[in-house]
Amino acid sequence: MQFLETRLILGIESSCDETAAAVVADGTRVLSSVVASQLDVHGKYGGVVPELASREHLRAIVPVVRQALDQAGCRHGDLHGVAVTQGPGLVGSLLVGITYAKAICLATGLPLIAVNHIEGHIHAVVMEAGGAIEFPALALVASGGHTHLFEVSEDFRYRLLGKTRDDAAGEAYDKVAKLLGFPYPGGPVLDQLAPHGDPRAVKFTFARIKGSGHDFSFSGLKTAVLRWVQARGMEEEIQARRKLAREHAQPSERMWIEATPHATLDLIASFQHAVIGELLRRAAAAGEETGARSLIVTGGVACNRGLRQSAAEMRLPYPVFFPRPSLSTDNAAMIAAAAFRKLDRRDFAGFAIRAHASLPLQERSHIG
Repeated sequence: MQFLETRLILGIESSCDETAAAVVADGTRVLSSVVASQLDVHGKYGGVVPELASREHLRAIVPVVRQALDQAGCRHGDLHGVAVTQGPGLVGSLLVGITYAKAICLATGLPLIAVNHIEGHIHAVVMEAGGAIEFPALALVASGGHTHLFEVSEDFRYRLLGKTRDDAAGEAYDKVAKLLGFPYPGGPVLDQLAPHGDPRAVKFTFARIKGSGHDFSFSGLKTAVLRWVQARGMEEEIQARRKLAREHAQPSERMWIEATPHATLDLIASFQHAVIGELLRRAAAAGEETGARSLIVTGGVACNRGLRQSAAEMRLPYPVFFPRPSLSTDNAAMIAAAAFRKLDRRDFAGFAIRAHASLPLQERSHIG
């Protein structure tokens, strides 16, 4: 198929436990987005096992990219570039995507574009909201591996305002869920159950953090939940939920409610209330300090229904933008979208680029 006057970028994302590929046109139109999940592989371990993740990426990368091209109705010759996540992420997982992207570019002569994973999450919102976002904007990136707060200028320069000192928000959700006997990933289950409890039943507090007033810390909250559980001797209840998870591949909301006493539902609601309150409170304070005109909330935690509802109910002097749920979690469409500015200025990566477990977000993210 010929695409006249349309620029197409193939995006590849493999930073953690999802192998993803997508084709995006002109930075705004998603022609295809394919994601191969590894939940079945890692679920039995209660979290991502890096070595297993790398092996699964090796198995999935070729068919996932082929499917993305087929769904978009294009061939390599129709593309204008190949974008790939360089970091941050698991090095072994990143290497699979980077190596395959290099191979495509070496075989076709297409330019290789390195993208920062966090910038990809920001562009998941920009891709959909477009001109509705006013700058300077504030970007809250919250996921299982990241909780960052950035000031974003109109030319997409980033100033880090705050980050987590320990657990990321999504990581705290999953650890608390595991503690309570729910399967991995537990964040969506807690979000599902939170409306059935009293969010003010358990009082949680956050320690004051020295240094940046916009930094986050969720480890103390996780410890407070552990102490609450230990004080109430909940082992029998927790084991019952673990048994339910073993016997049913995907227990329904009703099944989880029946397996969770009201006091525990109150705990879950209070935990979610505390996390959401901390995220939005620090975002609002940063917005006031910087004079932000928009708030972007993105990353896997942006799927959280409680977070979306609370953000909508806040009386902020500027609009709040979320990506659609399918673009909130890791995907390759956001990587391709973030690459178009680099394509415009011919900011291409060489074949010597390496994977980086920790890659600071700046205007030009690839660093060799």
